[in-house]
Amino acid sequence: MISSNEQFRIINGNVLTTRAIKKDSVDLIVTSPPYNVDIEYNSNDDALSYADYLAFSKKWFTRCFRWLKSDGRFCLNIPLDKNKGGHQHVGADLTKLATAAGFQYHSTIVWNEGNISRRTAWGSWMRASAPYVIAPVELIVILYKDQWKKTSGSGESDMNREEFIEWTNGLWTFPGESKKRIGHPAPFPIELPRRCIKLFSYVGDTILDPFMGSGTTLVAACTNKRYGIGIEVDQDYCKLAKDRIGQATDQLHLFEGEEVLHGQDNS
Repeated sequence: MISSNEQFRIINGNVLTTRAIKKDSVDLIVTSPPYNVDIEYNSNDDALSYADYLAFSKKWFTRCFRWLKSDGRFCLNIPLDKNKGGHQHVGADLTKLATAAGFQYHSTIVWNEGNISRRTAWGSWMRASAPYVIAPVELIVILYKDQWKKTSGSGESDMNREEFIEWTNGLWTFPGESKKRIGHPAPFPIELPRRCIKLFSYVGDTILDPFMGSGTTLVAACTNKRYGIGIEVDQDYCKLAKDRIGQATDQLHLFEGEEVLHGQDNS
């Protein structure tokens, strides 16, 4: 374990072997697992055979199912499909595996990342012989354990009317995150876990990311009054996550202090 306090816990370990999380203790899981597209992580092989990748996914789905409360939710950010190393319908395969592990399917959010400009291959150029069709979107599959209606927790929601209307529309449009800015090869933008956390959990709930990476889910949890737990196999990424959470929460406390001072000045 790297670090913990009243706001978060970082577990430097493997999602398949860690014993640091209790059964039926997590309200919401928000994660983006490795996509198996040969990204150069520090400590993870991202170039498994597709069969091995699915076998690995089935194992960690089973562990997450055990950790969730009976009314717990699971926001799974995965690709729609992939063509690197062979065309595969990843989204459909992983959703099917998750339900086989016990999860109930609720819905799917389509995240329009708007990255069509980064395409490098079209197949046969302007010819019908072998064109490639690539949708510039990812999925956020919404699953739950035993019951969809949430009955545990504080009962306190913190989203406003406009957020609720926008986020319950199953098409989300916002840009991705910069690898260079974050210092991680595959970060997702904080907007993704922020929306999931506020829409699907209560203030004070426990949020888990079993593939924590640079800690974005924990940053979103801590800055939105939830308790965050992250599992990450790489020690350097754990340190990066700890630093990012510290910076985000220090900045939040600064803003809160400024608001109090402003209130005193105006009185």
